[in-house]
Amino acid sequence: MHWQNFKQQYLVRFWSPFSAVIAAGILSTYYFGITGTFWAVTGEFTRWGGHLLQFAGMHPETWAYFKVIGLQGTPLDRVDGVMILGMFAGCLSAALWANNIKLRMPQHRVRIFQAVLGGIIAGFGARMAMGCNLAAFFTGIPQFSLHAWFFALATAAGSWFGARFSMLPVFRVPVKLQRVHAVQPLRQQEGQARRRFRLGMLIFVAFVCWALALTFDAPKLGIAALFGVGFGLIIERAQVCFTSAFRDLWLTGRTQMAKAIIVGMAVSTIGIYSYVQLGVAPKILWAGPNAVIGGLLFGFGIVLAGGCETGWMYRAVEGQVHYWWVGLGNIVGATLLAAWWEDLTPFLVDDFEKVNLLARLGPQGGLMATYAGLALSMLAVLWWEKRFFARKQAQQEANQQADQRPALAKETA
Repeated sequence: MHWQNFKQQYLVRFWSPFSAVIAAGILSTYYFGITGTFWAVTGEFTRWGGHLLQFAGMHPETWAYFKVIGLQGTPLDRVDGVMILGMFAGCLSAALWANNIKLRMPQHRVRIFQAVLGGIIAGFGARMAMGCNLAAFFTGIPQFSLHAWFFALATAAGSWFGARFSMLPVFRVPVKLQRVHAVQPLRQQEGQARRRFRLGMLIFVAFVCWALALTFDAPKLGIAALFGVGFGLIIERAQVCFTSAFRDLWLTGRTQMAKAIIVGMAVSTIGIYSYVQLGVAPKILWAGPNAVIGGLLFGFGIVLAGGCETGWMYRAVEGQVHYWWVGLGNIVGATLLAAWWEDLTPFLVDDFEKVNLLARLGPQGGLMATYAGLALSMLAVLWWEKRFFARKQAQQEANQQADQRPALAKETA
Protein backbone atom coordinates (compact mmCIF):
# COMPACT_ATOMS: atom_id res chain seq x y z
CA MET A 1 0.00 0.00 0.00
CA HIS A 2 2.85 2.36 0.86
CA TRP A 3 4.47 1.65 -2.51
CA GLN A 4 1.24 2.46 -4.37
CA ASN A 5 0.92 5.76 -2.51
CA PHE A 6 4.53 6.65 -3.28
CA LYS A 7 4.10 5.66 -6.91
CA GLN A 8 0.98 7.79 -7.41
CA GLN A 9 2.28 10.76 -5.45
CA TYR A 10 5.82 11.02 -6.85
CA LEU A 11 6.10 8.95 -10.03
CA VAL A 12 2.70 9.35 -11.71
CA ARG A 13 1.34 12.72 -10.65
CA PHE A 14 2.94 15.93 -11.83
CA TRP A 15 5.19 17.71 -9.35
CA SER A 16 4.80 21.27 -8.12
CA PRO A 17 6.71 23.49 -10.58
CA PHE A 18 7.75 25.87 -7.78
CA SER A 19 9.37 23.15 -5.65
CA ALA A 20 10.85 21.46 -8.72
CA VAL A 21 12.59 24.60 -9.98
CA ILE A 22 14.08 25.18 -6.53
CA ALA A 23 15.28 21.56 -6.54
CA ALA A 24 16.80 22.14 -9.99
CA GLY A 25 18.65 25.15 -8.59
CA ILE A 26 20.08 23.08 -5.75
CA LEU A 27 20.97 20.20 -8.07
CA SER A 28 22.69 22.54 -10.53
CA THR A 29 24.76 23.96 -7.66
CA TYR A 30 26.10 20.54 -6.71
CA TYR A 31 26.62 19.76 -10.39
CA PHE A 32 28.85 22.83 -10.67
CA GLY A 33 30.76 22.04 -7.49
CA ILE A 34 31.46 18.43 -8.45
CA THR A 35 32.02 18.69 -12.22
CA GLY A 36 33.35 22.27 -12.43
CA THR A 37 30.91 23.25 -15.17
CA PHE A 38 27.34 24.52 -15.32
CA TRP A 39 24.12 22.86 -16.35
CA ALA A 40 23.94 23.64 -20.06
CA VAL A 41 22.68 21.95 -23.21
CA THR A 42 22.97 24.10 -26.37
CA GLY A 43 26.76 23.93 -26.48
CA GLU A 44 26.54 20.16 -26.80
CA PHE A 45 23.73 20.41 -29.35
CA THR A 46 26.05 22.64 -31.40
CA ARG A 47 28.70 19.93 -31.23
CA TRP A 48 26.12 17.44 -32.49
CA GLY A 49 25.60 19.70 -35.49
CA GLY A 50 29.36 19.77 -35.97
CA HIS A 51 29.53 15.97 -35.91
CA LEU A 52 26.78 15.76 -38.53
CA LEU A 53 28.81 18.06 -40.76
CA GLN A 54 31.86 15.86 -40.21
CA PHE A 55 29.86 12.83 -41.31
CA ALA A 56 28.98 14.81 -44.44
CA GLY A 57 32.69 15.25 -45.21
CA MET A 58 33.12 18.81 -43.91
CA HIS A 59 35.70 20.00 -41.37
CA PRO A 60 33.94 22.19 -38.78
CA GLU A 61 36.66 21.36 -36.25
CA THR A 62 38.73 24.05 -37.99
CA TRP A 63 36.09 26.73 -37.29
CA ALA A 64 36.93 29.29 -34.61
CA TYR A 65 33.74 28.55 -32.67
CA PHE A 66 34.56 24.88 -32.22
CA LYS A 67 38.07 25.82 -31.15
CA VAL A 68 36.40 27.77 -28.32
CA ILE A 69 33.86 25.13 -27.19
CA GLY A 70 35.70 22.03 -28.46
CA LEU A 71 34.63 19.26 -30.81
CA GLN A 72 36.87 16.44 -29.70
CA GLY A 73 35.58 12.94 -29.12
CA THR A 74 31.91 11.95 -29.03
CA PRO A 75 29.01 12.73 -26.69
CA LEU A 76 30.05 9.70 -24.64
CA ASP A 77 33.47 11.31 -23.99
CA ARG A 78 32.17 14.70 -22.83
CA VAL A 79 30.60 15.83 -19.57
CA ASP A 80 27.85 17.77 -21.38
CA GLY A 81 27.25 14.82 -23.71
CA VAL A 82 26.59 12.18 -21.07
CA MET A 83 24.63 14.69 -18.97
CA ILE A 84 22.24 15.33 -21.89
CA LEU A 85 21.89 11.60 -22.53
CA GLY A 86 20.97 11.32 -18.86
CA MET A 87 18.39 14.07 -19.27
CA PHE A 88 16.74 12.21 -22.15
CA ALA A 89 16.79 8.97 -20.12
CA GLY A 90 15.26 10.76 -17.14
CA CYS A 91 12.57 12.43 -19.26
CA LEU A 92 11.68 9.17 -20.98
CA SER A 93 11.58 7.21 -17.72
CA ALA A 94 9.34 9.80 -16.05
CA ALA A 95 6.99 9.99 -19.03
CA LEU A 96 6.66 6.19 -19.09
CA TRP A 97 6.01 6.01 -15.35
CA ALA A 98 3.05 8.34 -15.77
CA ASN A 99 1.87 6.77 -19.04
CA ASN A 100 2.35 10.24 -20.51
CA ILE A 101 3.53 9.18 -23.96
CA LYS A 102 1.35 9.56 -27.01
CA LEU A 103 2.25 10.41 -30.60
CA ARG A 104 0.75 13.82 -31.29
CA MET A 105 1.16 15.36 -34.72
CA PRO A 106 1.21 19.12 -35.38
CA GLN A 107 -2.30 20.44 -36.04
CA HIS A 108 -1.28 22.47 -39.09
CA ARG A 109 1.70 23.09 -41.37
CA VAL A 110 1.92 26.58 -39.90
CA ARG A 111 2.88 24.98 -36.59
CA ILE A 112 5.75 23.11 -38.25
CA PHE A 113 6.92 26.37 -39.80
CA GLN A 114 6.80 28.04 -36.37
CA ALA A 115 8.67 25.15 -34.75
CA VAL A 116 11.52 25.09 -37.27
CA LEU A 117 11.90 28.85 -37.70
CA GLY A 118 11.55 29.58 -33.98
CA GLY A 119 13.97 26.77 -33.15
CA ILE A 120 16.56 28.11 -35.61
CA ILE A 121 16.27 31.67 -34.26
CA ALA A 122 16.47 30.47 -30.64
CA GLY A 123 19.43 28.18 -31.34
CA PHE A 124 21.27 30.92 -33.21
CA GLY A 125 20.63 33.45 -30.43
CA ALA A 126 21.56 31.06 -27.64
CA ARG A 127 24.95 30.26 -29.10
CA MET A 128 25.64 33.89 -29.98
CA ALA A 129 25.29 34.58 -26.25
CA MET A 130 27.22 31.36 -25.45
CA GLY A 131 24.27 29.95 -23.53
CA CYS A 132 20.52 29.38 -23.48
CA ASN A 133 17.94 29.65 -20.71
CA LEU A 134 20.30 27.54 -18.61
CA ALA A 135 23.95 28.57 -19.09
CA ALA A 136 23.18 32.24 -19.84
CA PHE A 137 20.28 32.61 -17.41
CA PHE A 138 19.24 30.07 -14.78
CA THR A 139 22.79 28.87 -14.05
CA GLY A 140 24.57 31.90 -15.55
CA ILE A 141 23.28 34.51 -13.09
CA PRO A 142 24.28 32.45 -10.01
CA GLN A 143 27.74 32.15 -11.60
CA PHE A 144 28.11 35.94 -11.14
CA SER A 145 28.65 36.56 -14.86
CA LEU A 146 27.43 39.99 -15.98
CA HIS A 147 26.66 38.65 -19.45
CA ALA A 148 23.83 36.53 -17.95
CA TRP A 149 22.04 39.66 -16.72
CA PHE A 150 22.32 41.22 -20.20
CA PHE A 151 20.97 38.00 -21.71
CA ALA A 152 18.09 37.69 -19.20
CA LEU A 153 16.82 41.22 -19.73
CA ALA A 154 17.14 40.91 -23.50
CA THR A 155 15.35 37.55 -23.44
CA ALA A 156 12.43 39.12 -21.56
CA ALA A 157 12.22 41.86 -24.21
CA GLY A 158 12.55 39.36 -27.06
CA SER A 159 9.80 37.18 -25.60
CA TRP A 160 7.48 40.22 -25.49
CA PHE A 161 8.01 40.77 -29.22
CA GLY A 162 7.65 37.04 -29.82
CA ALA A 163 4.33 36.96 -27.94
CA ARG A 164 2.97 39.81 -30.04
CA PHE A 165 4.27 38.30 -33.27
CA SER A 166 2.87 34.82 -32.57
CA MET A 167 -0.60 36.35 -32.08
CA LEU A 168 -0.75 37.61 -35.67
CA PRO A 169 -3.65 36.23 -37.74
CA VAL A 170 -1.31 34.14 -39.93
CA PHE A 171 -0.51 31.94 -36.92
CA ARG A 172 -4.10 31.45 -35.81
CA VAL A 173 -4.80 27.93 -36.98
CA PRO A 174 -8.50 27.11 -37.53
CA VAL A 175 -9.84 24.63 -34.98
CA LYS A 176 -11.83 21.67 -36.29
CA LEU A 177 -14.88 20.97 -34.13
CA GLN A 178 -16.36 17.50 -34.03
CA ARG A 179 -19.97 16.95 -33.04
CA VAL A 180 -20.59 14.34 -30.36
CA HIS A 181 -23.85 13.04 -28.98
CA ALA A 182 -22.64 12.20 -25.48
CA VAL A 183 -19.68 12.97 -23.23
CA GLN A 184 -17.07 10.23 -23.46
CA PRO A 185 -15.34 9.53 -20.13
CA LEU A 186 -11.55 9.36 -20.10
CA ARG A 187 -10.40 5.76 -19.89
CA GLN A 188 -7.01 4.73 -18.55
CA GLN A 189 -5.74 1.53 -20.14
CA GLU A 190 -4.44 -0.14 -17.00
CA GLY A 191 -2.52 -2.86 -18.83
CA GLN A 192 -0.71 -0.34 -21.00
CA ALA A 193 0.04 1.85 -17.98
CA ARG A 194 1.59 -1.10 -16.10
CA ARG A 195 3.73 -2.14 -19.07
CA ARG A 196 4.96 1.39 -19.63
CA PHE A 197 5.74 1.84 -15.95
CA ARG A 198 7.88 -1.29 -15.98
CA LEU A 199 9.62 -0.16 -19.16
CA GLY A 200 10.31 3.22 -17.60
CA MET A 201 11.79 1.51 -14.54
CA LEU A 202 13.93 -0.70 -16.78
CA ILE A 203 15.32 2.32 -18.66
CA PHE A 204 15.90 4.23 -15.43
CA VAL A 205 17.67 1.37 -13.63
CA ALA A 206 19.72 0.43 -16.72
CA PHE A 207 20.95 3.98 -17.25
CA VAL A 208 21.75 4.50 -13.56
CA CYS A 209 23.69 1.22 -13.49
CA TRP A 210 25.61 2.26 -16.62
CA ALA A 211 26.38 5.66 -15.08
CA LEU A 212 27.56 4.06 -11.84
CA ALA A 213 29.79 1.68 -13.78
CA LEU A 214 31.15 4.63 -15.75
CA THR A 215 32.27 6.35 -12.55
CA PHE A 216 34.93 3.66 -12.04
CA ASP A 217 36.66 4.52 -15.35
CA ALA A 218 35.73 8.21 -15.66
CA PRO A 219 34.29 9.53 -12.38
CA LYS A 220 33.31 12.95 -13.72
CA LEU A 221 31.46 11.46 -16.71
CA GLY A 222 29.55 8.98 -14.57
CA ILE A 223 28.54 11.65 -12.06
CA ALA A 224 27.44 13.97 -14.88
CA ALA A 225 25.25 11.19 -16.29
CA LEU A 226 23.59 10.69 -12.89
CA PHE A 227 22.93 14.41 -12.54
CA GLY A 228 21.45 14.37 -16.05
CA VAL A 229 18.90 11.75 -15.00
CA GLY A 230 17.94 13.96 -12.08
CA PHE A 231 17.53 17.02 -14.29
CA GLY A 232 15.44 15.00 -16.74
CA LEU A 233 13.11 13.70 -14.03
CA ILE A 234 12.58 17.22 -12.70
CA ILE A 235 11.77 18.94 -15.99
CA GLU A 236 9.38 16.21 -17.17
CA ARG A 237 7.51 15.55 -13.92
CA ALA A 238 7.14 19.28 -13.19
CA GLN A 239 6.76 20.30 -16.86
CA VAL A 240 9.44 22.97 -16.41
CA CYS A 241 9.49 25.28 -19.41
CA PHE A 242 11.22 28.65 -19.33
CA THR A 243 9.24 29.74 -22.39
CA SER A 244 6.04 29.73 -20.36
CA ALA A 245 7.72 31.83 -17.67
CA PHE A 246 8.28 34.64 -20.15
CA ARG A 247 5.31 34.16 -22.51
CA ASP A 248 2.72 33.85 -19.75
CA LEU A 249 3.84 37.14 -18.25
CA TRP A 250 2.83 39.00 -21.40
CA LEU A 251 -0.21 37.00 -22.51
CA THR A 252 -1.99 35.76 -19.37
CA GLY A 253 -0.31 37.55 -16.46
CA ARG A 254 0.58 34.22 -14.85
CA THR A 255 3.81 34.54 -12.87
CA GLN A 256 4.18 31.26 -10.99
CA MET A 257 7.00 29.91 -13.15
CA ALA A 258 8.81 33.26 -13.29
CA LYS A 259 8.73 33.52 -9.49
CA ALA A 260 9.92 29.93 -9.13
CA ILE A 261 12.87 30.58 -11.45
CA ILE A 262 13.93 33.66 -9.49
CA VAL A 263 13.74 31.79 -6.18
CA GLY A 264 15.61 28.84 -7.73
CA MET A 265 18.42 31.17 -8.82
CA ALA A 266 18.50 32.79 -5.37
CA VAL A 267 18.94 29.38 -3.74
CA SER A 268 21.61 28.39 -6.25
CA THR A 269 23.54 31.66 -5.87
CA ILE A 270 24.66 31.11 -2.29
CA GLY A 271 25.74 27.56 -3.11
CA ILE A 272 27.78 28.69 -6.13
CA TYR A 273 29.30 31.45 -4.01
CA SER A 274 30.42 28.88 -1.44
CA TYR A 275 32.04 26.69 -4.09
CA VAL A 276 33.80 29.71 -5.63
CA GLN A 277 35.22 30.61 -2.23
CA LEU A 278 36.54 27.05 -2.01
CA GLY A 279 38.39 27.52 -5.28
CA VAL A 280 36.01 26.29 -8.01
CA ALA A 281 36.23 28.81 -10.86
CA PRO A 282 32.91 30.21 -12.11
CA LYS A 283 32.10 30.27 -15.81
CA ILE A 284 32.32 33.89 -16.96
CA LEU A 285 31.56 34.93 -20.54
CA TRP A 286 31.66 38.08 -22.66
CA ALA A 287 29.38 40.88 -21.48
CA GLY A 288 29.03 42.37 -24.94
CA PRO A 289 26.43 43.00 -27.64
CA ASN A 290 26.46 39.28 -28.38
CA ALA A 291 24.66 38.65 -25.06
CA VAL A 292 22.04 41.32 -25.77
CA ILE A 293 21.39 40.43 -29.41
CA GLY A 294 21.53 36.74 -28.59
CA GLY A 295 18.99 37.21 -25.79
CA LEU A 296 16.61 39.15 -28.04
CA LEU A 297 16.77 36.43 -30.70
CA PHE A 298 16.46 33.66 -28.14
CA GLY A 299 13.45 35.20 -26.40
CA PHE A 300 11.70 35.81 -29.71
CA GLY A 301 12.53 32.34 -31.02
CA ILE A 302 11.38 30.31 -28.02
CA VAL A 303 7.98 31.99 -27.97
CA LEU A 304 7.54 31.57 -31.72
CA ALA A 305 8.57 27.90 -31.50
CA GLY A 306 6.53 27.30 -28.35
CA GLY A 307 9.36 25.82 -26.32
CA CYS A 308 12.88 26.40 -25.01
CA GLU A 309 15.72 23.91 -24.70
CA THR A 310 14.39 22.15 -21.61
CA GLY A 311 10.81 22.39 -22.85
CA TRP A 312 11.35 20.75 -26.21
CA MET A 313 13.42 17.93 -24.71
CA TYR A 314 10.77 16.50 -22.42
CA ARG A 315 7.89 17.21 -24.80
CA ALA A 316 9.73 15.46 -27.62
CA VAL A 317 10.07 12.21 -25.64
CA GLU A 318 6.38 12.47 -24.69
CA GLY A 319 5.59 12.06 -28.40
CA GLN A 320 4.78 15.65 -29.34
CA VAL A 321 6.15 15.74 -32.89
CA HIS A 322 6.03 19.56 -32.98
CA TYR A 323 8.96 19.60 -30.59
CA TRP A 324 11.01 17.22 -32.72
CA TRP A 325 11.01 20.04 -35.25
CA VAL A 326 11.89 22.58 -32.55
CA GLY A 327 14.89 20.47 -31.53
CA LEU A 328 16.02 20.12 -35.12
CA GLY A 329 15.71 23.87 -35.59
CA ASN A 330 17.78 24.46 -32.44
CA ILE A 331 20.64 22.33 -33.73
CA VAL A 332 20.51 23.95 -37.18
CA GLY A 333 20.45 27.47 -35.71
CA ALA A 334 23.32 26.77 -33.32
CA THR A 335 25.41 25.26 -36.13
CA LEU A 336 24.75 28.27 -38.37
CA LEU A 337 26.03 30.56 -35.63
CA ALA A 338 29.16 28.43 -35.33
CA ALA A 339 29.75 28.84 -39.07
CA TRP A 340 29.39 32.64 -38.91
CA TRP A 341 31.14 33.20 -35.57
CA GLU A 342 34.39 34.56 -37.06
CA ASP A 343 32.45 37.18 -39.02
CA LEU A 344 30.53 38.33 -35.93
CA THR A 345 33.16 38.37 -33.20
CA PRO A 346 35.04 41.51 -34.35
CA PHE A 347 31.88 43.56 -33.76
CA LEU A 348 30.11 41.70 -30.97
CA VAL A 349 32.71 39.97 -28.80
CA ASP A 350 36.40 40.83 -29.23
CA ASP A 351 36.40 44.28 -27.63
CA PHE A 352 34.31 43.29 -24.61
CA GLU A 353 35.33 41.83 -21.27
CA LYS A 354 34.31 38.75 -19.38
CA VAL A 355 32.97 40.50 -16.28
CA ASN A 356 33.00 38.49 -13.05
CA LEU A 357 30.89 40.39 -10.49
CA LEU A 358 32.79 38.79 -7.61
CA ALA A 359 36.10 40.00 -9.03
CA ARG A 360 34.78 43.41 -10.07
CA LEU A 361 32.80 44.25 -6.91
CA GLY A 362 34.55 42.01 -4.41
CA PRO A 363 33.17 38.75 -3.01
CA GLN A 364 30.58 40.36 -0.72
CA GLY A 365 29.78 43.13 -3.20
CA GLY A 366 29.21 40.67 -6.06
CA LEU A 367 27.00 38.49 -3.87
CA MET A 368 24.95 41.46 -2.67
CA ALA A 369 24.63 42.85 -6.20
CA THR A 370 23.34 39.51 -7.48
CA TYR A 371 20.76 39.23 -4.71
CA ALA A 372 19.74 42.86 -5.26
CA GLY A 373 19.21 42.10 -8.94
CA LEU A 374 17.11 39.03 -8.11
CA ALA A 375 15.07 41.02 -5.57
CA LEU A 376 14.40 43.75 -8.13
CA SER A 377 13.41 41.07 -10.64
CA MET A 378 10.90 39.61 -8.19
CA LEU A 379 9.48 43.06 -7.47
CA ALA A 380 9.17 43.74 -11.20
CA VAL A 381 7.29 40.46 -11.70
CA LEU A 382 4.93 41.24 -8.81
CA TRP A 383 4.35 44.77 -10.12
CA TRP A 384 3.59 43.46 -13.61
CA GLU A 385 1.20 40.82 -12.23
CA LYS A 386 -0.72 43.45 -10.26
CA ARG A 387 -0.78 45.85 -13.21
CA PHE A 388 -1.86 43.16 -15.69
CA PHE A 389 -4.87 42.00 -13.69
CA ALA A 390 -5.85 45.53 -12.70
CA ARG A 391 -5.98 46.51 -16.36
CA LYS A 392 -7.88 43.31 -17.18
CA GLN A 393 -10.46 44.02 -14.50
CA ALA A 394 -10.83 47.63 -15.64
CA GLN A 395 -11.37 46.42 -19.20
CA GLN A 396 -14.02 43.93 -18.08
CA GLU A 397 -15.84 46.65 -16.13
CA ALA A 398 -15.68 48.98 -19.14
CA ASN A 399 -17.13 46.23 -21.35
CA GLN A 400 -19.95 45.59 -18.87
CA GLN A 401 -20.81 49.28 -18.78
CA ALA A 402 -20.79 49.40 -22.57
CA ASP A 403 -23.18 46.44 -22.69
CA GLN A 404 -25.54 48.11 -20.19
CA ARG A 405 -25.81 51.42 -22.05
CA PRO A 406 -28.19 50.21 -24.84
CA ALA A 407 -30.53 48.69 -22.25
CA LEU A 408 -30.58 51.90 -20.18
CA ALA A 409 -31.19 53.98 -23.30
CA LYS A 410 -34.16 51.78 -24.24
CA GLU A 411 -35.65 52.05 -20.74
CA THR A 412 -35.25 55.84 -20.78
CA ALA A 413 -36.96 56.07 -24.17
